[in-house]
Amino acid sequence: MDERAWDAVIVGGGPAGLSAALMLGRSRRRVLVIDSGVPRNRFASHMHGVLGNEGVPPSDLIARGRAEAASYGVEFREGAVETVRAIGRGVVVVTDGAREIPARALIVASGMTDVLPDIPGLAEHWGTKVLHCPYCHGWEVRDSRIGVLTTSPLSIHHAEMLRQWTDDLTVFTAGLGGLSEMAERRLLARGITLVSAEVREVAEQDGSLVVRTDDGVVELDAIFTMGTPQTHESFLDQLRLVRTETPFGSYLAVDQTGKTSDGRVWAVGNVVNPMLNVPMSIGAGAQVGGAANGALVTEDFDNAVAAGTEWPLIAPDGFWEQRYAGLASTWSGRPNQALVDVVSDLAAGSALDVGCGEGGDVIWLAQQGWRTTGIDVAPSAIARAEAAARAAGVPADRARFVAADGSSWAIEEEFDLVVTSFLHGSSGGSRQQIMRRAAAAVAPGGHLLVISHAPMPWMADSGADDSADGHDHEASSHRHSHGSHFLTPAEEIEALGLDAESWTTRLAESRTRQSLGPDGHVFDIDDTVVLLQRA
Repeated sequence: MDERAWDAVIVGGGPAGLSAALMLGRSRRRVLVIDSGVPRNRFASHMHGVLGNEGVPPSDLIARGRAEAASYGVEFREGAVETVRAIGRGVVVVTDGAREIPARALIVASGMTDVLPDIPGLAEHWGTKVLHCPYCHGWEVRDSRIGVLTTSPLSIHHAEMLRQWTDDLTVFTAGLGGLSEMAERRLLARGITLVSAEVREVAEQDGSLVVRTDDGVVELDAIFTMGTPQTHESFLDQLRLVRTETPFGSYLAVDQTGKTSDGRVWAVGNVVNPMLNVPMSIGAGAQVGGAANGALVTEDFDNAVAAGTEWPLIAPDGFWEQRYAGLASTWSGRPNQALVDVVSDLAAGSALDVGCGEGGDVIWLAQQGWRTTGIDVAPSAIARAEAAARAAGVPADRARFVAADGSSWAIEEEFDLVVTSFLHGSSGGSRQQIMRRAAAAVAPGGHLLVISHAPMPWMADSGADDSADGHDHEASSHRHSHGSHFLTPAEEIEALGLDAESWTTRLAESRTRQSLGPDGHVFDIDDTVVLLQRA
């Protein structure tokens, strides 16, 4: 993978995706839109209810939108996305043909398909005489013979709405398995004709739409029905995004800005709400584009600070609280992959996460059956962790959080698993002191898991100065550009100073993962992973 990461990759080139692309392009972002070219409204010849574009063909709007976005540097590629995987604080988008495209942010605007009832003739006339949205098509068939083919209880509301456009309305009720007495009374009260016989075919004959049922034939000018929404987002399965259940089905859960449970992924348009029409999707896309740019702005400043300031192994008072309080969020929404890989082989029990940050690992452990406690020196991080656990539906007795300094917190119990991930010390005590306290909290037979940083490539010395302080060029891979030492697995174990007769080393290695640098390039980074078991 040799291409520089895009600021944002947008999957889907419909109204929502193009609107987001326009906002990001005008924000001087490097943006790529990947589009398969099969929009949901491709069966309609004209759009309606779209201010300033009344009666315009959908294809004309898309063509103008692409041209407008392209004028701000947005680029386009045809194709489909096969999968998306996490990479550091960004993602890699894998398209058909196995092409890998790294991105700092991903906007999913891939839309949906209306899966129609399996009745001959429906699909052939979809978008012409078989319709869905009253606001999109009701005016064009006003005062004509209209039918409603029911598919779910929501079809009753569909029928009530369509009565506004015609006095000649027929509702085919077999799709509901029968009407309640109240529903039947309401429909009959407005002069609606009810047909309970099963619909077998829809066909066009002499300009009319012929609906054949088990009891005969009904002639109409148009029929409305509600297909089953089938969203196009299976390529996100690896990210395990949180979902929400709605009357229309299961959809990606997003906040008011369109952000999913992954801090680098947004979703917008019909992929999250099948009721959005073209103007609604345009507005939602503009909001998501602005939100994604705002997150990138914050990250740009974070990267600038990290590149110019040493990341302390012993932080001054208030360092971590200032860091967390000064940012909207630093957690990507995903657990540490090394923790997931190692802990998946362990039996669930009680766990302690020392330096838990915003709680990603604690929440994941709780979801796997662990009874977990997370401590962190930053109250802002703890507050976010508690909120994230509630949002994920994790009970308080499965994941509790404590704002405390790891060097002084009174650990009153022993744990089957104690985790420290990328732990830095505080002014109250050295990192080694905190690590030894963590080890002391491991119950007999339990495990201590230590995951620590290796330096980022752009922070590594060239090696020219390392020989002067006793480190050769190879050893420079563990030295921060400002001199802070990142430990090898063996050095990590040695620094703990544990009784060799009481502890067994189960794992001690460096693991490589991919990440994104401040300049947008993808690189491999090593993490030290140590797993010790207490006798």
